[in-house]
Amino acid sequence: MTTPPPGPSGAADASLTDGNRHQAAQGTPGASRHEPVGLRERLSLNRMGTFDRDLERGVTHLDPGALEVFDLRPDEYDGTPASLAARVPPDEGRRLDEALSQALEEGQPSYGAYFRIRCRDGTWRWTHAQGRILLDDRGAPYRIIGIVREATSELADSALLRSLQQERQRQTVMVQQTTAALARALSVRDVTRVLTGAGGARRFGADGLVLGLVENDRFEVIATAGLDGEVPEDMKNSRLDDTLPLADATRSRRPVFLSTRGELVARYPRLRPYAGLLPRGSAAFLPLIAQDAAVGALGLFNAEPAVQSPEARNLALALAGVVAQSVQRATLFDQEREIATGLQETMLPRRLPPLAGGAVTARYHPASIGRDVGGDWYDVIPLPQGRTGLVVGDVQGHDTHAAAVMGQLRIALRAYAGEGHSPETVLVRASRFLAELDTERFATCTYVQADLESGALHVARAGHLGPLIRNGSRHVDWPEVRGGLPLGLATAFGQDHFPETQLFLEPGSTLLLCTDGLVEQPGLDISAGLDALASAVRTGPTDLEALADALSDRLWDEPGSEDDMALLLLHRLPSAGGTAPPRLRLHVHQADPSGTAEVRSALRRTLDQWRAGGVLHNVEVVASELIANALTHTESGALVSVELLPGRPRRIRLEVEDRSSRWPRRRSPGETATSGRGLLLVEALADRWGAEPRGAGKALWCEFVVPDEPGGADRSDGPVGTDTAGGTGRPDGPDAGDRPGGSDGADGAAGDRRG
Repeated sequence: MTTPPPGPSGAADASLTDGNRHQAAQGTPGASRHEPVGLRERLSLNRMGTFDRDLERGVTHLDPGALEVFDLRPDEYDGTPASLAARVPPDEGRRLDEALSQALEEGQPSYGAYFRIRCRDGTWRWTHAQGRILLDDRGAPYRIIGIVREATSELADSALLRSLQQERQRQTVMVQQTTAALARALSVRDVTRVLTGAGGARRFGADGLVLGLVENDRFEVIATAGLDGEVPEDMKNSRLDDTLPLADATRSRRPVFLSTRGELVARYPRLRPYAGLLPRGSAAFLPLIAQDAAVGALGLFNAEPAVQSPEARNLALALAGVVAQSVQRATLFDQEREIATGLQETMLPRRLPPLAGGAVTARYHPASIGRDVGGDWYDVIPLPQGRTGLVVGDVQGHDTHAAAVMGQLRIALRAYAGEGHSPETVLVRASRFLAELDTERFATCTYVQADLESGALHVARAGHLGPLIRNGSRHVDWPEVRGGLPLGLATAFGQDHFPETQLFLEPGSTLLLCTDGLVEQPGLDISAGLDALASAVRTGPTDLEALADALSDRLWDEPGSEDDMALLLLHRLPSAGGTAPPRLRLHVHQADPSGTAEVRSALRRTLDQWRAGGVLHNVEVVASELIANALTHTESGALVSVELLPGRPRRIRLEVEDRSSRWPRRRSPGETATSGRGLLLVEALADRWGAEPRGAGKALWCEFVVPDEPGGADRSDGPVGTDTAGGTGRPDGPDAGDRPGGSDGADGAAGDRRG
């Protein structure tokens, strides 16, 4: 059953009027101070009206106050929604319908919504409607009684509040963003990167900024952003006085706020010649105070003139405090890092020794992120007989303890190498040394014993990257190099064995050793770094120093590696191969009965090419005797080296090395004895002979003078193409990497000598 809408003078209006007769109307034209004011007039005075909507018939009655709110005349409204279309746009009408539909679906007793109407003069007016939903006996909605009112002034106040809230939120976001960005800045360089990077000045609500720090009682500008030009040189470093704004703010510890560029130049006349570089708007110069110390000042510039509000000034001072704390923390970090890296650099070689027939260079970089230093190191060790030891290693960890362990390990390994030990023995002793230290650290390492005259490389590694070789035609290769466990761990697990691999460095080729800091980047597989390194070496400069710089800048410095890095490059000069004495190296295994015969055959071929003449037989006999002695009286094989020494008279030097520490001694065998004549044969057939320590064993050496050929022709520079360093003397011989040690040793004290 439908209830008709009440008329303008309904009973409800009369009852409400009677109940409020004690209230007087105020400010109504022509009304007495105590004359009663009816309900509708009260609503109209407050820009309000009522509406009555019949849901079944689809008509809505508006009282005069409501018509006034909608800016409608009585003849313009017939109660249908279509007659409101001139004032309520479709989007706003849908907003009202959605609010009502939601209330009906959820069974709410009332609803309300803000919407806009377009007034007669074209202006927009915010309006609010609120209605009570009436239900019949069956609980079905059939009628809505409500109030409509003008809400423009109300929302204007709300908009102001929202504007203030948005500004406070913007300021909070600025502080949070600046604090978060500076919290990750460890060094002063990181702080300047935050301030001058993308969005740096905008974090402070400025278009440009200048940062300067106090250095030895002077003010130095270290960073700028958003300015049209660079800071003049005579202003980058200045005295702490009142002639320049940043120095003045630092000296006085008081901020300076200026509205225009004119005010800035008027206050600091020294800036007048450079006014064109300054933004024409407002500026703020803020002292950076940390722990009651003025560490510098921050200048903020805006493109437009403005008078900074108290809120803006407080925000600028708060941000300056954040910058001051970051700068002080970064300064302390830089000082600590300088001490730590200085300590580590003192443990690395100050200079590299010159090399005959080659060149060597090294690069070391501490980690670009973090306070602690690492345990990476390199070394170049002069060895007897013109050989060179090259070491690159990495001690576990990134702290001063790792650096201290590195220093001790480097010294120990250098001493073992200098004693003439083979690469395997050097690493074995270094592993045992590290295991005996009072530390839980382990270390990886690659040690190379290089002979630049012959190009022979004897390589042993302990859990470390192997070498990379680039030849003269820019072919790059990662040769297969066997290795053992890291130093320290190998001894702890009882596996301190580091097999050697023999390689050959051709004239014009370059050897590279590095730590993993050069090829590892966070989040990337190490194979990608190895491929990048190989490509960079392949396309890199020919000059050794330029190549080292290119690798450091391209692969390490630009990505900002979190790890430290050591890099070592060895180059064999093209001329070195032409001046190398002819040399043959052969290895005879303990369990190879045919090895001695094959060595004799290789010796005959080689000595015949060298035109050894009458001493060929002597060299072959002595070599057979010394090899037999090594295989009979020791538990290792024998390493045979023979070379044609330069100069006149021509001499052939024969060396047989074994792993026994027992020194040879001459005996006097009887007529019926079957042994004991070895040294007698050596003494009878060689012109000079002797014995010398050689790492974990010894070497017996002999020299034979080669007589000149008939006619006096000196053929000492005869065929040199027979250098078989790194070979075995036979195509199917054992791999040279299986041999126990290097082929060359220190010149020891000579034994008996025959003139």
